[in-house]
Amino acid sequence: MQIPDGAAAARTLAGLMVSDAPRPEFAEPFRPFAPLIGSWDLDVAWYDDSGAVIRQTTGEWHFAWALDGRAVADIWITPSRAARATDGDGEWGLSIRIYDPGLEAFRSTWLGPKAAFVMPFIAHATADTITLEAQNASARWQFTGITTTGFHWRNEDIAADGNVILRQTFVATRQP
Repeated sequence: MQIPDGAAAARTLAGLMVSDAPRPEFAEPFRPFAPLIGSWDLDVAWYDDSGAVIRQTTGEWHFAWALDGRAVADIWITPSRAARATDGDGEWGLSIRIYDPGLEAFRSTWLGPKAAFVMPFIAHATADTITLEAQNASARWQFTGITTTGFHWRNEDIAADGNVILRQTFVATRQP
């Protein structure tokens, strides 16, 4: 059996995965995600239970329209590829977001291959905030202050008593 050319398969998959724009019927629902499309440099921080920073590094995040304009996909990498030599092997995470008109919300799934972690979310958006609530965990991810040049992202755990515990933040700056 002949093994297919991996590079050719990768180019085909990448070409099928990404889209130039959202489909017209999804342009309005996906409007909150439009400023995120592109590539971002990240300042990443992790926090302990008391809210103290326990680790910092750089990262990168790449967003694109996907699946014939029916989705938004992103890949985040932390530490950034440039910092891996000094900051170690981290995670490459992939999210796919689709709009569910019945929910008037987004279904989003994050995949973290390093730990074989899959986390489904329901996401709601306003003009400059996108909030994702985990379906199988007490976690909330939130994009705030979204502009064309930057945004903030938070990973929070919600304790049984309703207390919010900050776990991770990203400060994003658009790459030139």
